[in-house]
Amino acid sequence: MTDAGLRPGVRLALDWGDARIGVAACDSAGILAYPVETVAGGSQALARLTALVAEYEPIEVVIGLPRSLRGGEGPAAKKIRRNAASLARRISPIRVRFVDERFTTVEAARTLTEQGRTARQQRRVIDQVAAVTILEQALETERSTGQPPGMPLELRPAGEE
Repeated sequence: MTDAGLRPGVRLALDWGDARIGVAACDSAGILAYPVETVAGGSQALARLTALVAEYEPIEVVIGLPRSLRGGEGPAAKKIRRNAASLARRISPIRVRFVDERFTTVEAARTLTEQGRTARQQRRVIDQVAAVTILEQALETERSTGQPPGMPLELRPAGEE
C-alpha cells in the first residue's frame, strides 16, 4: 500500500454499454484518472479491450455495474456480468472488479455541460467521462477504506454463468 491507502499500479475502468464502452485509466500512483477512448460495442469490442489491457498493463479492471435505485440488478447488469466474464477469461490473471455506477452518466453529462459542450458534442465522449467518474469513485473508496473497491468478479467455468 502507498501512503494514500492505495495499492500501486495502473487501473482501467469501463463504462460498458451496448453501443459504446467508455474506457479510462489512471497513473500508477492513482492520482490522475483520465479518458482513454470509446470502444464500439459489438463483435470486436472484446478484442479491443483485451488490447488495451495488454497496452496499459493494469493491476485490475474496474467495471461499472448498473443498479436500480434500490440497489438491485436488472437485465443490463446481468449482461455486463456476462461480458465482464468473457473479458476476464481473456485477460487472466488480471482481476476484474465491479463498482456501483449509479448516476455516473448523469454526472458525466453535467460535467460536460458545465464545460460548455452541447448534447451533440457530448455523445462522442460521455462514455469516457463516465468511465473516469467510475475510476475516480473506485480510487476514492480504496483511499478511504484501504481495501480494493467494489466486488471482485468470481469466474466460474465457461457455460456455468
